[in-house]
Amino acid sequence: MPVPAVAPWVRTRLRAAPGAAVALAALVAVTAFLAALFPRAVETYENDALRTAVADAGAARTGIELTAPAPGLEADRRDREEALNPGPLGERYAKTLKAVPAPIRVDRDQSTYGARTVRSPSGLDRWLPRLDALPPQFTLAAQAGLDRHARVREGRLPRGEGVTSNSRRVEAAVTADTARVMKLRVGTSVHLPTTYGPRVTVRITGIVEPVRPSGGYWAYDSVIAAPVTELAPGPAPQQRRWHAGLLLAPEAGGFLPAVDQSPQRYWRVAPASGDLTARDMSALKARIASLESGPLLTRLRGFTDRSAQVSSDLDDVLNEHAGLRDAVTPVVAVAAYGVGGVAAVVLLMTCALSAARRQDELALLRSRGGSVRGIAGRLLAETSVVAVPAAGLGLLAAVLAVPHARVGPSLWAAAAVGALACVVLPVRAAVAHRRPRAHAGRDDVLTARPSRRRTVAELVLLVLAVGAVVTLRRRGTGDGGSPASGSGGAGSGAGSSSGTGSGSTVGSADWLVSAAPVLIGCIAALVLVRLYPLPLRLLARPFARRRGPLGFLSMASAGRASAAHVLPLLGLLLALTTAAFGGSVLAGVHDARDRTALLTVGADARVERTGKPLPASLAAELRKASGVREVSAVHIDWTLTLPDGSAVPLVAVEPETYARLTAATGLGRVTKMDLTAARPADSAPLPAVASPDVARRLGTATHSFRTPSGDFTAKVGPIRTTTPALPTHGSFLLIDRAGLPKAKDTALLATGDGITRKGIAAARAAAEADADAQAGADEAETNTDAEARAEAEAGVVKVQVRADARAALTSSPLQSGAENVYAAAVAAAAGYAALAVLLSLLQSAPRRRMLLGRLRTMGLSARQGRGLLALEALPQALLAAVGGVLAGWAAIGLLAEGLDLRRIALAAHGGLTGLGEVTLRADPWSLLLPAAGIVVLVAGVAFAQAWWTTRRTAAVDLRTGDNR
Repeated sequence: MPVPAVAPWVRTRLRAAPGAAVALAALVAVTAFLAALFPRAVETYENDALRTAVADAGAARTGIELTAPAPGLEADRRDREEALNPGPLGERYAKTLKAVPAPIRVDRDQSTYGARTVRSPSGLDRWLPRLDALPPQFTLAAQAGLDRHARVREGRLPRGEGVTSNSRRVEAAVTADTARVMKLRVGTSVHLPTTYGPRVTVRITGIVEPVRPSGGYWAYDSVIAAPVTELAPGPAPQQRRWHAGLLLAPEAGGFLPAVDQSPQRYWRVAPASGDLTARDMSALKARIASLESGPLLTRLRGFTDRSAQVSSDLDDVLNEHAGLRDAVTPVVAVAAYGVGGVAAVVLLMTCALSAARRQDELALLRSRGGSVRGIAGRLLAETSVVAVPAAGLGLLAAVLAVPHARVGPSLWAAAAVGALACVVLPVRAAVAHRRPRAHAGRDDVLTARPSRRRTVAELVLLVLAVGAVVTLRRRGTGDGGSPASGSGGAGSGAGSSSGTGSGSTVGSADWLVSAAPVLIGCIAALVLVRLYPLPLRLLARPFARRRGPLGFLSMASAGRASAAHVLPLLGLLLALTTAAFGGSVLAGVHDARDRTALLTVGADARVERTGKPLPASLAAELRKASGVREVSAVHIDWTLTLPDGSAVPLVAVEPETYARLTAATGLGRVTKMDLTAARPADSAPLPAVASPDVARRLGTATHSFRTPSGDFTAKVGPIRTTTPALPTHGSFLLIDRAGLPKAKDTALLATGDGITRKGIAAARAAAEADADAQAGADEAETNTDAEARAEAEAGVVKVQVRADARAALTSSPLQSGAENVYAAAVAAAAGYAALAVLLSLLQSAPRRRMLLGRLRTMGLSARQGRGLLALEALPQALLAAVGGVLAGWAAIGLLAEGLDLRRIALAAHGGLTGLGEVTLRADPWSLLLPAAGIVVLVAGVAFAQAWWTTRRTAAVDLRTGDNR
C-alpha cells in the first residue's frame, strides 16, 4: 500500500511564514554585505595609502641606485673609457633589472643608467654667476635616454662619437632652468680644469626641457635638472656657491676621466607604485634590506663590480607609512568590533524572538515525540535555505561594490554571518526543549530570575572589560599615540601584517583592547537588564493609586512582557555605545584638524610678505573680498633686541580689531584695554602683552626699544602663550601700533565665513602685481642674478586660507579611509538600533493587539488604547536611551587616556605649539542625538501601531480558542 505523500517541512514552514523568512534573509544579506565589505574597504584604502606614500615621497627617496666606481688608474686607459660607454653599462643595466626581485616592480620608462663625475670641477670663466665670490661647480653626466626624456627648445642634442679622455672639447646640453640661472646659451663654451694637461672646453649645443621633471630620470639627481645652492666646505661661516649639471651624450662617458680621476657608474631603478599592495609591505622591506646589504647585493656585485653599493630611502618611506598604518589600524578595529558586536546581537535577537514566537509549536512537537536532534535538524534546514543564499548575495554585493581586493577575508566574514544565522535558532530550540513540558510557567520581566550560567557569563564579561580598559589606559590602542610607532623598522611592519597579510587585522594580543568599547557596552546592558524590573515596580506603585488606568496598565503590561523581549535592550545599548564612541572619534579628529589649521594660519585667511611691507591699499581691498567680515592689519618686526641681547618678534597691532580677532579665534585672547591703558603723558610706557619667556626676561620694569619703525618704551602687562599673528611662535611682544609711527602692514589677518582663495583672488592679484613691480625694479638695481632672486623672494606675497590648511591635513588615504569606516560604523550602529526597536515592537504586536482588544471590551476608548500602547513601549526605550548615554560617556572617559588620535587626525603633520595630544573627548551630539532618535523612533512606531490597532474591531483580535 503506497505511503501517502507528506508535505516537506521546509516548504511548508516557508509558505506558512513568508514574511519572517524574507525579513531574516534581508537581515542576513545586509549583515553579510557589511561583514564582507569591511576587509575589502580596509584593504583598498591601505593599498591606496601605500601607493600614495611611495608616489608622494618622490623619485629621489624611492629610487634604487646601484653605483660602482670606474676602473682605477691601474687599469688600461682604453679599458677605463670602455667601462664608461653605453654598451657595457647597458648590458649590466639589463641584468640589474632582471635581478630586481618581486614585489619590487620596475618602472622601465623612468629607470636609467650612465656615468657621472663625483668630484665636480669648478668653472673657470669669470662671467659665470657666483655666490659669495665662489665659482660654480658642474656635474658632468653621460646619462642614457636623454632623447626620450627631454624636448629640445634650442639647438640640438650633444654628440659624443670619438670622444675620449684625451679630448679637449666635448658637447653638452643643459636644461632651461640651468641656462637661465647660469647665463648659458647655445654656442656658449664653459671651461673646466682637468686632472692632467690643459683645461677642457664644454660647448653648449642645446637647451632642453624635461618631459617629466618629477619622474625618476630627472628627480633622482636634481642637480642635472636645475642648479642648486650649496655650502662650500670650510670653517664657519661657510660660503655658498652654485652647483649645476651638464648633460653629455651617452657615448661621451669615456671623457669623464679627463675632469675626474674616479668617475662613477650608476644604474637607477625607479619602482612602479601603481601595483603595490599593503600585503607586500613585509616582503618589500626584506627585499630592500637584502639589496642594500644582503644576498641580493652579492648577486648584483657578481655582474657589475665587487665594490658596488646600493642606496635607497624606500625602506624609510615604508617605515613611515607603517608607523601611520599601525597607529590607525587598531583605532579602526574598535569600530569594526563595535559594529560587529551590534550586528551579532541583533542577529541573535532576531532568532531568539523567532524562537519565542514558535515556543508553543516546538513544545507541541516535543510533547508528541519529536526528538531534540530531529527538531534542531529541521530548524537548521529551514534557516539554511534562507540564510545561506542571503549571505552569498551579501558577499556578491560587497565584491561588486569594492572590486579590487582579495575575496578570501570577505568570504570568511560572510560565511561566519551565514553560519551564525543558521545555528542560532536550532541551538536555542534544542536548549529550551531538552525536556518535554506540559505547561511553562510565567516568563515575564518581573518574575524572571537569572540562572547561574548567566551570572558566570556576566562575570567573565566584566573581567574582560576591566582587563581591556586597564590595558588600553596603560599603553593605548596599539601604541598608536607613541612616536616610536613610526620607526619600528622592517620587523615591526612584518609583525603587524599577520593574519590576512594586509596589515588590516589586529593581532591576537590586541583584540581585547580593540573590543573595549563593546565590552563596556555589554556590561552596561547586562546591568540595565538586571535593573530593568526595578523602575517598572517603582513606577507601577504611584500609578496604581491614581484614578486613571493608563499609567498602571502600561507599567503592568510592560512588566508582563516576555523576558526574551528584553534582548533588544542589549542591542540598543551596544548600538548607542558604538555610535557615541565613533561619533566622538570623528568629532575629536575634526576638532584637531580645525585647531591645527587655526594654529597654522592664525585666522580664517592670512596675507603676508616676508622682508617687505604690503601695499597700503591691500587691507581695504581685502575687506571687500567675498566672505571677509573683518581684517586686522599687523606689523611684525622679527629683530627686536631685548636688554639681554636676545632677539624676539615684535607685533604691532590695531587694538580694537585685533581684540575682536583674538576673541573670534580663541588664540591668546586680549581686550582693547590690555593694549590701550590710559597714559597720562606721551612719554609713558606702552602696555605690552608678552609670551611667558619674554615676560620673564623683561620683568615688571619699563624698557626702551629702538626699531626701524620707531622708538618706544613698554612695560609688560598680560601674559599669553600664543597670539594670532604668530600662532606657532613661542616668543613675542605685542603692542599698540600707534606707538610706532613708521609701522607698515606686513601681514593681514581676515575673519569671516566661507573665505576661499577664490574669494580673495582680486586682493591677492593686486598684491602680487605690486610685488612683481617692486621685484622688477629691485632686479634692475642689482649686480647679480643671485641677489635679484633673493630680493624677488623677499617680495613674494604669501596667502594662506584656513580651509586649505585643513584640507592639507587629510592627504593620506589612510586618514580618509579610517574616517569613512568610522562614519559607516556610526551609521550602521544607528541602523541596527532602529532595527532592534522595530523587531521588538513587531514581535510584541500580537500580544499588544490582544491586550487592547480585551480592554476595549471592558470600556477602554480608542484614544485611551492608543495612549496605552504608546506608554507601554516607552520604558524600555527611555531606559536604553539613558543607559546608552551613560555607557557611551563611561566608555569615552575610561578609554580617553589610552587613545591618542593625533596620527589619524594629522598623519605625519608635526606637533604645533598649544595643540597637545589629540585625545578622545565626549561629544554631546554623538551622545544625545542617537539616544533621542531611539526614543522618537519608538514613540513614533508605537503610536502608529496603536493608531492602526484601534481602527480594527475587537472581534478580529478576540477569536474563539485563542489563548494569547
